[in-house]
Amino acid sequence: MADALLTGLAGLAILILLIAIRMPIAYAMILVGGVGVTLLNGSAIFMSQLKTLAYGQFSIYDLSVVPMFIFMGALATRAGLSQDMFRAANAWLGWLRGGTAMAAISACAIFGAVCGSSLATASTMGKVALPELKRYNYAGSLATGTLAAGGVLGILIPPSVVLIIYAIIVEANIVTMFMAALLPGILAVLLFLLTIAIYVIVWPNAGPRGGTTSREEFMSATVGVIPVLLIFLLVIGGIYAGFYNPTPAAAVGVFLVWLYSVVRGRLDLAGMKESLFETAQTTGMIYLILLGAEMLKIFMSRAGVPQVTAEWMVNSGFEPMTVLILLLFALILLGCLMDSLSMILLVIPFFWPVLMELNGGIYQGAEGAGFGMSTEELKVWFGILALIVVELGLITPPVGMNVFVISALAKDTPMSETFKGVMPFFVAELIRVAILVAFPAITLWLPRLLSG
Repeated sequence: MADALLTGLAGLAILILLIAIRMPIAYAMILVGGVGVTLLNGSAIFMSQLKTLAYGQFSIYDLSVVPMFIFMGALATRAGLSQDMFRAANAWLGWLRGGTAMAAISACAIFGAVCGSSLATASTMGKVALPELKRYNYAGSLATGTLAAGGVLGILIPPSVVLIIYAIIVEANIVTMFMAALLPGILAVLLFLLTIAIYVIVWPNAGPRGGTTSREEFMSATVGVIPVLLIFLLVIGGIYAGFYNPTPAAAVGVFLVWLYSVVRGRLDLAGMKESLFETAQTTGMIYLILLGAEMLKIFMSRAGVPQVTAEWMVNSGFEPMTVLILLLFALILLGCLMDSLSMILLVIPFFWPVLMELNGGIYQGAEGAGFGMSTEELKVWFGILALIVVELGLITPPVGMNVFVISALAKDTPMSETFKGVMPFFVAELIRVAILVAFPAITLWLPRLLSG
């Protein structure tokens, strides 16, 4: 056992080294997992796993929702839904000091709900909102920081691809996870709006008032966003109401976005082909990472790394809440080094067993539990917290993918200014984490209510 554990730890160190030298994380996990299983159990076991592992992993019904939501996001991007949402939000909020930035956050939240991708939200809304923010002479730090931070809303507000992947890893109900994510997502939007309001009070020149919107433009913008809101309500509302599960909901979403695009004359055959190719590329990347994560998980499990880690944490004498905070802090640090999906796939198989054991085991009820809730509720609560701290990596150096995306669009604003601009939003996110840790009921209230 000691030799196996040593092999597992060595494999983990090699994995981190391969990621550090920029090997794609999917290939790194496949390489380490395959070689590790071969060293521990021989090549015959490894080859036997290869025969069934890929099919067993990719034939999971719940995974079919991933390409559907990705396709819906790709169509939404080309259909111009982002313009409709920003136009409406700016008509409602643009007259306020910092109002155009607030409009950008609101539009990011709605588009993130339709798109489900942080990077796509940041990129698309950046192209739409950045010219308007420049036109009203917003400070470069506030303009780019707002859009980079607004992009992170796409990872949590349902439907979120990363949220779906987390649910599959820990065997949670996807619908329940969607329910749990709604209120924390709304809380994020409110805190971001408050952050902008405080920012422009401290630095008034950073976010001037926008122009006054005419009555005709106000009505036109409001009416124009109604179809987008209806799509969101039919997709997510249908899931919450129990009319269909996420996979049919995604199919409904794809059809509605496609229909809207065609009716408005915003989608031609070339755009359709580009959306399909983008969906295929993104889905292939996600599925390959999933395969690598599964191979790595098998290797680490055979080496006993998760079991030993869980046993050490349980016997460490730390309070369960202390362990949770330490794990969340570790996720923030790791989020600075790799993208959110990769990190969820890499670390959740290690972290979740620890919390499960601290709570009392897989079948633990609320009474006598380490965290004061059943393991099923802990699974949901921790998932939401994990995704929030993971998304912080999108706006923190040295990776900060959202910052890179926005910086590529705002070439006249130094990247250092963008990082300065996202810091107030980073603090707002830490406040959100603290609130959700202190009051788990915010996360669990809606699932409890709708489940009866």
